[in-house]
Parts: sequence; C-alpha cells; structure tokens
Amino acid sequence: MSGKTSKAIFLKAYPAGMPEPAGFEMRDIDVASPGDGEMLCRTVWMSVDPYMRGRMRPEVKSYIPPFSLDAPLEGGAVSEVIESNNPNFQPGDYLVDFAGGWKEYYLTKGERTQKVDPNLAPLSSYLGVLGMPGMTAWAGVTQILKPKEGETMFVSGAAGAVGSVVCQLGKVKGCRVIASAGSREKCEWLEKEAGVDVALNYKDYKNAGQLTKALAEAAPNGVDCYFENVGGMHLEAALNCIGFGGRMALCGMISVYNNKEAEPGPPNLTNMIGRGVMARGFIVSEYMDKAMEFAGEVAPLLAQGKVKFQESVYEGLDKAPEAFIGLFKGENFGKAVVRVGPDRA
Repeated sequence: MSGKTSKAIFLKAYPAGMPEPAGFEMRDIDVASPGDGEMLCRTVWMSVDPYMRGRMRPEVKSYIPPFSLDAPLEGGAVSEVIESNNPNFQPGDYLVDFAGGWKEYYLTKGERTQKVDPNLAPLSSYLGVLGMPGMTAWAGVTQILKPKEGETMFVSGAAGAVGSVVCQLGKVKGCRVIASAGSREKCEWLEKEAGVDVALNYKDYKNAGQLTKALAEAAPNGVDCYFENVGGMHLEAALNCIGFGGRMALCGMISVYNNKEAEPGPPNLTNMIGRGVMARGFIVSEYMDKAMEFAGEVAPLLAQGKVKFQESVYEGLDKAPEAFIGLFKGENFGKAVVRVGPDRA
C-alpha cells in the first residue's frame, strides 16, 4: 500500500445549523507502510453517530476534541488488518477501531481497538447492537434507570440504534415500554418486532401538550423510567408524566444539536422537585470497565432472538455525509452504517 493513495472524507468548514453535503469533501491521502508497532487496516464498515455533530463545534468544550479541518474525519469502524507490525494483530484479523471511519485505509497502533469475530455476528452489528450504541443503551438501563419488573419505561428516539436496544432491554426487565418514533413504519416495527407495549408517532403531535396527553393515556400510572435521546417536547412531556421517584437517563438531545441559538429549557423542571426525580447525564466511556458484563448479557439475548436490530445501510464511502446528515432528519431506521468495502479483501 506504500506510495498509493486512499479516499478519505474531510470537513471543509464547521457547519452553522444543519450540516450540508457541500460542507464535506472527498480527497486522496497518502498511506504509508506500517512502522514499528503499527498496522495497516482496510475499513469495511463505518459508523455515523449523532455525537459527531458535537465534534463540529470547536468553540464548545466537550468530552472529546473537535474534528480538525486539516485531517480526515474519524469515527467507529470495523476494519480488516492488511499488514501488521503489531504482535497483537495478524493480517486477516477484524477489529473495531474508533479512528477508522471516513476513510478507506489507515494506520493504527491498535490503541483504541478491539478484535471481533466475523463468525459470531454480522460485522456491521459490532457498530450497533454489539457496539457503542448497544453498550450505551445497556449502561443507561442497567446503571442509571435500574428498572424494576412492572414499572413503566418511556423511550424517545426509540427506533434509533440506542433507543431500539433500550426498548428491548426494558421488556427483558419486565417493564411496560412506551416508545416514541418518527414514522408509522418505525412504530409498527417497535410494536411487532421489538415488542413495545405502545409506540407513539411523535409527528402526530404538534406540541408538548399533545404529546403529554398521548403519553399520559399510554402510562396511566405515570412514567417510572425515561431514557432521553431527543429533548425538546419529549423531555417536557416526560417531565409532565414522570412519577414519584422517577429516574431519567439523559443520553442525547438530538432535536437541538443543530440549533444556531440556545433553546429555552422545559418550563416544568420543577416537577422533578416534588416528585423526587433523579436525572443523570452520561456518556458511554464512563462505563467501559463494564464492557464484558454488557457483552455477556446482550450477546446471548441477540443469539436467542430476544433482542433484534435494524440497520440503514449506505453503500460506498461517498455516501457517508448523506448518512450522517440523515441522522438529523430522522431518515435512519436503527443503526446507520456505511459499507466502505467488501467484508474480505
């Protein structure tokens, strides 16, 4: 591969508001032979995730550094090792690498990698239900919400990569699960395949008041656990319906990620006081020490068919910007992944 080039996606400028396709550019980059301790990897599948939008705001301090305009974008990927000077990896090994996305080939020392077995599950699933989104869902449910059998759980963004796993873990824990998603097709899948008790199409409701009414009818005894992926009127409705001693896992608020100006907070935060509500924001990296516990619980559920998953597959590296922008338009159904190359070289 030395002396050859690889395709890679760059950010041309930091977006203001909703990202646009013109803000991304595919370029050729040089790829050297691996040095001491390095390996050359070929990206097979790459992930696009909402958190990447935060890395496009260099003026905002965050838990992860912003993207550079002078380097290819990066993100989670499943890759095949092509050449290796690293004793822990051999050519033909597959790994999940958080520096591998948005490019065809790259060098790595394996510092943020984990080997995966292509014979145990589809390679793309290691970016979804068996990867960071699945781990995020599991951590929010088991470490924060800690649902008890018979409780009611409300999940926003329920047809997404994280939300869909949250819903199914809630059912495994014996909860009544109410899901919110943005289309009739997604709601039907949530009820028929994921097994939720009620799926609300939030596009049927014009404001938080209407969503509150629908949620209250679906949860007559109140909401015990709320998994937050969306924000906005979903958070307001959840606060209206939250029960005494309710718990809220704050994972994301995708509805406000592209706002040019800060959106006012919900007017009913005071409900948390009288109802003794606990709200905990989190990021998945806090719980990486429990990765084996996550895998030990979710992988068998997947094998038994008790956890199912959907994917929105985009073919070709050039489709990565489209896949990313689609996250904020509700175009993804389940995990959005980009097939960059064939499973085997």
